Amino acid sequence: MEPSKYTHIIWDWNGTLLDDAWLCVEVMNDMLRLRNLPLLNLERYRDIFDFPVVDYYKKLGFDFEEEPFEVVGMDFMIRYNERQGECKLHDEATQILECIGRKGFHQCILSAREQNELRKETVDLGVAGFFEKVDGLDDHYAHGKTDVGIRLLQELGVDKTKILFIGDTLHDAEVAKELGIDCILIPNGHHSKERLVTSEFPMIRSLNELSARLCSPTT
Repeated sequence: MEPSKYTHIIWDWNGTLLDDAWLCVEVMNDMLRLRNLPLLNLERYRDIFDFPVVDYYKKLGFDFEEEPFEVVGMDFMIRYNERQGECKLHDEATQILECIGRKGFHQCILSAREQNELRKETVDLGVAGFFEKVDGLDDHYAHGKTDVGIRLLQELGVDKTKILFIGDTLHDAEVAKELGIDCILIPNGHHSKERLVTSEFPMIRSLNELSARLCSPTT
């Protein structure tokens, strides 16, 4: 990674900046108990969670002939949103947003989170002011975010070689590849490092390491 080549940073939200994987496990376990299905721990969650999330639900044992995915998916989001206020940013998140902002990088969010909820969360957590654009999905079903990413790049109107996408899942890597932009992955969210190292994009250990690279005096 050559930080000096970039002018724009696009962040994923859930898992990358927002520490919420633990809540996804707890909420899903509540739903699994109701259906007498095997429970999750964080390690297994990071090994099987994926996009589109309907495939993840199937791996957990949900039977969509018994209950539609739309019903199950909305149930999860209602339960998640009821407790979302318990989630905080990763410890290093605000510091890195501040430092790369001072370095002159433009910052945006590209997320599979529903748009209105996403914007509210950035405000509630005090970081909305760091981002020029905050783009999420128009529903709660997390089918993927490539289309939203295409629109975001069109709105930015920036040379793609000057954009760096930062995420925590293989889906983020897939989105970056489809968009034709560089990507860095961090194993602090919804996918394990064992999965992330299979990507063609580099993985770094933490937000602290990313901060050291993007905010160093020579950047």
